[in-house]
Amino acid sequence: MQYLHFALVFLFENGLHVSSQCTAQVSDFYMPGDFLIGGLFDIHYAQADNHHVRPEALDCSSQRFSISNYRRFQLMRFAVEEINNSTSLLPNVTLGYEMFDHCSDTRSFPGILKLLSVNGQIQPWAEPYRTLSKVIAVVGPFTSTQALTVAPFFMVDLIPMVNYGSSSSVFSKKAKFPSFLRTVHPNSDVIEVIVTILKHFKWHWVAFLYNADDFGYDGLNIFRNQITDTDICIAYTRALMTGENFSRVFQQIEMQRIHVIIVFTAEMAAEALIKSAIKSNITNKVWIANDAWSLNKRLLKMKDIRNIGTILGVAQPLLTIPGFVDFIHSIERQSECGHNGQQMLCNQVCNCTDWRAKDVLEADPSFSFPVYSAVYAIAHALHHSLQCGESGCNNITVYPNMVLAELQKSNFTLLNRTIQFDKNGDLKFGLYFVVFWNHVGDAQQIGFYKFYPKVHYYIDSEEIIWYTNGEETEWSKEGSTSCNPRLVEYVSYTEMSALLIMAGAGILVGLTGAISVLFALNYNTPVVRSAGGPMCFLILGCLILCSVSVFFYFGKPTNISCILRYFPFLLFYTVCLACFVVRSFQIIFIFKIATKFPKLQIWWKKYHGQWLVIAGAFTVQTLLLAISFAYDPPILYNETSWYQDQIVLFCTLNLEATSGTFVLVVVLSCLCFIFSYMGKDLPKNYNEAKSITFCLLLFTVTWILFITIYILYHGKFIQTFNALAVLCSLYFFLLWYFLPKCYIIIFQSHKNTQQYFQGQIQNYTKTISQ
Repeated sequence: MQYLHFALVFLFENGLHVSSQCTAQVSDFYMPGDFLIGGLFDIHYAQADNHHVRPEALDCSSQRFSISNYRRFQLMRFAVEEINNSTSLLPNVTLGYEMFDHCSDTRSFPGILKLLSVNGQIQPWAEPYRTLSKVIAVVGPFTSTQALTVAPFFMVDLIPMVNYGSSSSVFSKKAKFPSFLRTVHPNSDVIEVIVTILKHFKWHWVAFLYNADDFGYDGLNIFRNQITDTDICIAYTRALMTGENFSRVFQQIEMQRIHVIIVFTAEMAAEALIKSAIKSNITNKVWIANDAWSLNKRLLKMKDIRNIGTILGVAQPLLTIPGFVDFIHSIERQSECGHNGQQMLCNQVCNCTDWRAKDVLEADPSFSFPVYSAVYAIAHALHHSLQCGESGCNNITVYPNMVLAELQKSNFTLLNRTIQFDKNGDLKFGLYFVVFWNHVGDAQQIGFYKFYPKVHYYIDSEEIIWYTNGEETEWSKEGSTSCNPRLVEYVSYTEMSALLIMAGAGILVGLTGAISVLFALNYNTPVVRSAGGPMCFLILGCLILCSVSVFFYFGKPTNISCILRYFPFLLFYTVCLACFVVRSFQIIFIFKIATKFPKLQIWWKKYHGQWLVIAGAFTVQTLLLAISFAYDPPILYNETSWYQDQIVLFCTLNLEATSGTFVLVVVLSCLCFIFSYMGKDLPKNYNEAKSITFCLLLFTVTWILFITIYILYHGKFIQTFNALAVLCSLYFFLLWYFLPKCYIIIFQSHKNTQQYFQGQIQNYTKTISQ
């Protein structure tokens, strides 16, 4: 204990010695105020701590400069300045800050001790509270390991730590971290989105690479827990060390034939890994990035980044913070360098040539809003602690624990985002975006994942350009460490089932053509006129056009063939149904309605009501199909969930998007039933109720059977059943409506006379009058 005490004292004195050098009049790191907020930002990044024999602070300026963390540091300065210029938040109260470059997990403690000290001394709370620091809260530090090492110093006195980057789940345990809150989601939320992506694309064989620190180990444990009851298997895991040669990692991934790699690391580690992957010529992979590097602009713009495969990521929402651009340009103009380009910045020496306004503004914007909202959360809590109103704030003494109590009750809106914490100090509201690194060097948003008030997500798979052109291609047995190529399945043109159905479609076209010729030769006969006259040729033509769709159910599907499977049938079958609706209605109209509504009969004939109805149905269905297919067209889909060792090439049809087209078909079918039933007692030669009703009954039964098969059976032959259902629907009208009339024309010509039809009508009239 004596050695530990000596080490802390020596470290503290060394820290004060470093701080005593900060004599520059203008400092980016310190601004006086009535109340101070501490800030911890790793502006420089200590990649590895060298061995040392005595306790000493690290000269952070000698380490690698991080432009993205420097951006976050400047965001805190901007937020404080903005709050001080506000007339509603903390009126007549000045907010100040004291910030430190916290570049190391183990050797950046002078800044921490400085925040806790008063006149060079640190004392625990005691009555009266005369020796307390003016620091009411602390923003930061960034990484989970940094937060774990420094948080106990602030937890003792319940000094609020509002963190903007530490996402390890341990901080949600309030027994250990009672005054810790954060404006970034915990690892469990990020992992939840990653698992959702894996489930959405049905990826089961993955690698999980992570930081060799508290953040990485926590992410791995959460990932393992969340995939416990799923089909997802971790084929390979590896903790990435600083300065590691990744060739061995890539060898293991290739050896185990892994194509999906989750990279759950900090920004610097991800940069090193991806650069190594490019250098090692790693290709044909799907990389999934966590929010620490999913918007990394250096990697996005890097040459040959597309060669390593497809990169997806979980990203924080990007919000434009008004006024920040002007602020950065203004401080760039104010920056003045001392001798040899060095400037004293409070507790560190920074080289002012390390950044330009353009560099800061183009840096990774992730965690920017968490910094901004952390400062505002503290300001709002202080506002309530001081009992501020329109006229100003009460001049009362405020202690950190009072600010903490108000922070825990936070509920305000900032840039249209709700800031509210749950009982664990985690954000209560929020969402993540799913991004795809496209070919023009942008992180393109392709989806989102919303947490509150209930989980809701969307991923637009069509926006992704896959390195494999959309194919999933391998499978693995349970517990296996290797993958095998999947068998690609579809119904080819040469299979017997396909040949039979296509032959049936050809016969239908031949029969339809022959019936058209027969009807044309007997156009002026009563049978043809009673069947619909010119409308018969429209129906027969539509049946031929519908049959075209049957041929596109076979062969290797494409996006075009997927559209042609559905479009001709849905459109022209609608016209057929509309014709039968009109035909049924006309017969009912002539025998039962015309005498009661003579004006309606005049209007119907004058304006060709039957053709208006048919044209209307055709137009509506065309618009519905065009809108639904433009919004979400049928496309090729690789169905990988049915069989482990197979990929079934399938055409997806969005039933929600195309629901309007099916509703129209159902409505027309119902009208056919209604009018046919009303005409069941008409003269035999005009009574088409039985044939139409029977056709529609067979049509309904056929599609009910197909839907049942579709639910119960999974395999490539589902499209064969679909083509068969389409073909049967066409044959029903041909066989039960047209063939009986053909039989009369050919074999019972005595019934195809005007006298015969007049006799049938007279008999019907007598029956009605009786």
